[in-house]
Amino acid sequence: MNTDIYIYIFIMAAVSYAIRVLPVTLIKKQIKNQFIQSFLYYVPYVTLAVMTFPAIINATQSKISGILAFIAGTIAAWFNFGLFKVAVTCCAVVFISELFIL
Repeated sequence: MNTDIYIYIFIMAAVSYAIRVLPVTLIKKQIKNQFIQSFLYYVPYVTLAVMTFPAIINATQSKISGILAFIAGTIAAWFNFGLFKVAVTCCAVVFISELFIL
């Protein structure tokens, strides 16, 4: 059982290392393809969204309040509220929804 965890750690390390090293070693010249450039431009944003979205939903006592906060935060961001105002809006929505829904 203990040897399995070392195998998993080794595989994770190898994959993580390969993801970082292979592009540097295989791609020597500048990327000129517009599609690949735009794809690489949005990778950090997508990664952040994929990690953040489940945390938003699961950080509250009920998934309904998390979903409502996500919707309210998206609307606030759409109307160019600052980061602090979006965070306060989401917190207020969670507080009010958990106060009345639960």
